Amino acid sequence: MSTQTIARGQSNENTADSFGVTPVNKVKRVHERGRYDRKTVYEILDAALVCHIAYVIDGRPYCTPTSFWREGDHLYWHGSSASRMIRTQGQGVPVCLTVTHLDALVMARSGFHHSVNYRAVMAFGTAHIIDDVEKKLTLMDRFIDRIYPGRSKLIRQPNKQEFKATTMMGMEIEHASGKIRDKHVADEEEDYAGVPAWSSLYPVTQVIGAPSECERQLPGLERPDDMTDFEPGARLDELMTKSYRRTFG
Repeated sequence: MSTQTIARGQSNENTADSFGVTPVNKVKRVHERGRYDRKTVYEILDAALVCHIAYVIDGRPYCTPTSFWREGDHLYWHGSSASRMIRTQGQGVPVCLTVTHLDALVMARSGFHHSVNYRAVMAFGTAHIIDDVEKKLTLMDRFIDRIYPGRSKLIRQPNKQEFKATTMMGMEIEHASGKIRDKHVADEEEDYAGVPAWSSLYPVTQVIGAPSECERQLPGLERPDDMTDFEPGARLDELMTKSYRRTFG
């Protein structure tokens, strides 16, 4: 479904294919960059490792970075049981979870048209604590496997203190929208010939480096087969997408 079609209809109903456009998630600035289809929103989320979660404590806004992952329309993250973020979110407060991928620096012929290429998502919902013990243990394993497929089966399970010190949080996505800029220099027509400023686009990527093995590695251990995608030079966003799909299908 195109952004233009959604904008004309102003749908406020979530469907199997898209998130409804509401006053909460509607992209207002450069609205043609908005994306409301689930496929695009999911792809941006699943390629990310770190998100930022915004919430309010005693009338003051806070925004906390943390690792996260998605299962269907639910997002999960973790934190210290003693943290102010977790104590506040655990009360069932509204939160806004955001993800951004920086894809390029764009140098134009005016300051106004300098830009960056990016893929971003804003997801809205109500945070809640995962209280069920078995569910919490499962999510703790999935948190590891989301990044390193199959690793939860190789490492020891959390002990009582670690389990107690960790809180798993979740939220159902109630509203969401993506926003994407993916184009080259876009100047005013008269500036192409009239402004003698060198202009260009610089792609930006995060890549995996060579592993530095633990000095106390037990002899004979080799990298697990499930981590064959972790090659030096691999793009992080592509690697996270592969890891997500290998873990969750």
